[in-house]
Amino acid sequence: MTTAVTFEDSGLGEWTEDQVFEVTAERIAEYAAATNDPIEAHLRGELAPPVFAVVPTFFSLAPAALGVAPVELLMKLVHGEQDFHFHRPIRPGDVLTCRARATGYAALSTGSTVTVYAETRDADGELVNEQWLSAFFRGVDSGGTVGEQAPGHGLAESVTAAAPDVVVTQHVDDDQTFRYSPASGDPMPIHLDEEIAQMSGLPGIINHGLCTMAFTSWAALTELADGDVRRLKRLAVRFARPVLPGQDITTSFWRLDDPTVDAGTTAYGFQTTVDSDLVIRDGLAVLTD
Repeated sequence: MTTAVTFEDSGLGEWTEDQVFEVTAERIAEYAAATNDPIEAHLRGELAPPVFAVVPTFFSLAPAALGVAPVELLMKLVHGEQDFHFHRPIRPGDVLTCRARATGYAALSTGSTVTVYAETRDADGELVNEQWLSAFFRGVDSGGTVGEQAPGHGLAESVTAAAPDVVVTQHVDDDQTFRYSPASGDPMPIHLDEEIAQMSGLPGIINHGLCTMAFTSWAALTELADGDVRRLKRLAVRFARPVLPGQDITTSFWRLDDPTVDAGTTAYGFQTTVDSDLVIRDGLAVLTD
């Protein structure tokens, strides 16, 4: 059952205030270590891992979503999807300006989503990355679908029925969330406090979804791009269910015959499981050849 709630169309298209973020090698290295990233350029703080792109935008995303959804729904908000489009990697010394706006919302059978678009620019005003966030509000009925939704990245069952080209298994450490929280700037208590997590209907502390996504990003880079983050042009996922600290995750990649990607690039679909349970679905990684 869902509860009817009024979403504010007037909030669509309204940019949040600019957020300025100064990138340091130390912050990059901290993030890489907090996501068990093995790529030396990331661990040395020379180039940022892909999902580090969310760190400068973190305090823009939720306000953009809550410009449309009532603020009292904050505790019902979960991360539904994330989609990065990379123009270049983030580097130490970058002074980045970030802003975000809600572009649309949609009513689903189990809740409603608000789509947020964010952009990050450097000191010269050039785009560094763009990203789309789907904020999912459990048990809420927005009453319809309005505005622009995020770009699609669905993975057909015919693809996942075939044997994958690459399979990577990784371990989520028992202390992963306590390392990821300060490195990312995400203080949400469901990742840090067992009691609060259980009060929220979870089995206990859960891994940050973006931390799990970061694991899949370095799996893609190490196995498909010789560890070179400069080759990654797009990374998108749909979060299916939480990952718990101490679990092993397995990510399977399939090379796609996708005529929509730019010449000189290759698309890979992927999904991530814990045992037989999907935790990330509809994954997409686009890499230059």
